Amino acid sequence: MKTVADLTEAEAVEELTRLADEIARNDIAYFKEDAPVVSDADYDALKRRNAEIEARFPHLVRENSPSLRIGAERSEQFAPVEHGVPMLSLDNAFSDEDTAEFDGRVRRFLRLGDEPIAYTAEPKIDGLSCSIRYEKGELVRAATRGDGRVGEDVTANVRTISEVPRRLHGAGWPGVIEVRGEVYLGHAEFAALNEAAAAAGQKTYANPRNAAAGSLRQIDPKVTAGRPLRFFAYAWGLIDAPFAETQWEALRHLKAWGFRTTPQSRCVHGLEGLLEAYRRMEAERPHLGFDIDGVVYKVDRLDWQQRLGFVSRAPRWGIARKFPAQQARTVLEAIDIQVGRTGALTPVARLTPVTVGGVVVTNATLHNADEIARLDVRLGDTVIVQRAGDVIPQIASVVETERPKGSEPYEFPHLCPCPLATEIVRETTASGAETVVRRCSGEFACPFQRIEHLRHFVSRRAFDIEGLGEKQLNAFYDKGWVREPADIFRLARDEGRLALLRDMEGYGETSVGNLVRNIEARRTIPLDRFINALGIRHIGETTSVVLARGYHTAADFLAAMDKVADRDPAAVEELDALDQIGEAVIEAAAAYFAEDHNRRIVQDLVAELAIQDAERPKTDTAVAGKTVVFTGSLERMTRDEAKAQAERLGAKVSGSVSKKTDLVVAGPGAGSKLKTATELGIQVMTEDEWLAMVDG
Repeated sequence: MKTVADLTEAEAVEELTRLADEIARNDIAYFKEDAPVVSDADYDALKRRNAEIEARFPHLVRENSPSLRIGAERSEQFAPVEHGVPMLSLDNAFSDEDTAEFDGRVRRFLRLGDEPIAYTAEPKIDGLSCSIRYEKGELVRAATRGDGRVGEDVTANVRTISEVPRRLHGAGWPGVIEVRGEVYLGHAEFAALNEAAAAAGQKTYANPRNAAAGSLRQIDPKVTAGRPLRFFAYAWGLIDAPFAETQWEALRHLKAWGFRTTPQSRCVHGLEGLLEAYRRMEAERPHLGFDIDGVVYKVDRLDWQQRLGFVSRAPRWGIARKFPAQQARTVLEAIDIQVGRTGALTPVARLTPVTVGGVVVTNATLHNADEIARLDVRLGDTVIVQRAGDVIPQIASVVETERPKGSEPYEFPHLCPCPLATEIVRETTASGAETVVRRCSGEFACPFQRIEHLRHFVSRRAFDIEGLGEKQLNAFYDKGWVREPADIFRLARDEGRLALLRDMEGYGETSVGNLVRNIEARRTIPLDRFINALGIRHIGETTSVVLARGYHTAADFLAAMDKVADRDPAAVEELDALDQIGEAVIEAAAAYFAEDHNRRIVQDLVAELAIQDAERPKTDTAVAGKTVVFTGSLERMTRDEAKAQAERLGAKVSGSVSKKTDLVVAGPGAGSKLKTATELGIQVMTEDEWLAMVDG
């Protein structure tokens, strides 16, 4: 991977696109589905890479940049709750040097010179953030963080947590206050919960954080009531009257009002106090009885916090110092190669079981072939395993002094482990540079990819076919009944196979009838869901909506993609002009539709469906049919609101300025797009002028 300093602007655009998509997927997995797929350390590395590229190329900051987003959108199964004050996240520190820089920034901003600064140092609880609103001392509402602005209403579930007071104790509390803290599970409670679930044949959780999040976000409060959830209070949001002058005093008040606060919290002074608090917390960590993944530092004086304010989505007055991963030694017994939906090959280390941070680890990710080569890890090696962020185990290093004699370097396979043994190719970027990703070239011909494609096809954000999970798809695939998406709909009308299915274990008249109804209900599908379900690399849920709005009908979309695959210049330019569409999406679409077997699969699927057109834009407005670009800062509406407004009025929103652009709306800070518009003689207007035109 190139250093940020060596990236060209084109490479930076492509990588920012990739990072935005990858971080968004991980945000959904962590915040919305309570099932993280990468370690905290890997996630932090993605965020740091994104921030470094944006710092070097500030004019390339995307509207959906991870640096401008907190958490993930709420789940639709819970009612929305708008936070009185946004629930922002903290920037991270990973070293003593980062901590010193934080202290220095605070000191410089406040112009304190040598004046001592008091901080609170609080353990960073690894649970689920929650905001609990009290009015006149009574608990009235509780919500998860959500996207930081709007969370999920979990009031009924929070009322079942014994450590959350229904009514505030004592006196001195504001008439309205949003008390914020972390819902979590202790180690003993987590072990008991998993043991009971395993005995009952139910789902077990990978770690206490997932268990706490899954327990709090139950539809039935009775289920939550049966889970031993706990709560630590550490902050507040909206208040109708101040109640403390310092963070430390506020913690004492929260405790007096009936909340548990972390007993390990300290009030410290200066950089030495911060570093000492970190060392003490790191030493206490194994003995706490609950998970923490770092220490949170906050400027103690609340008036100084107010002066320091916020930058982007994080406060200047606080930072989270993260712990390094927990580690243990074990032996690498084998390396298996797993093939994902898009053909990407991921090597997985099979290990002699070892306990790391209270969890028995038998597998660890090796990421890719380059990582294996960098580590020079070999079969039989003694390795250091770490649970970075206490989620996905990974191999940190090899103990070379204990390497078996005669061991040979691991040779990454050149052929896919599937029965077809199709060739493995190394992926390249649009500029021709090689990446670390190796893929099976078989696409749908590869059985591994077929199953993963089918799982994606029936998933909630695609066709959402209930009753077709991994177990059912594997069984139908093995029988030869379902090998591609169209087969699912053919199965629903194949009376011979349905008769056989009714005789299979676990099925009957009712379950088969339900499955058929669920499949038939999805024969009519919105265009954006259809596009997303195809499983084209770099084209996910958000991009599918953009494409659906851009082409409106399935026929127009597929005709355009055929032309893009043939590298028709006009078709490529038309696709490139769509908002948020870049070179990575164009290349992925071209590669997908250039394959004859993919085209056949899509044609067969279309024959089984009624694909709904995307909503047609208006034609009777001042901007109908025009291509509009928004650039710079908008002050009366967000960028997303502006785009949505333009699209409702029949305009096409583009992310780049070209000869086809009709109008550029430029706010403060507009850069290269405004310059290009001026050079091309394109009409430019202010946000106020835009609003006057569309409102008129």
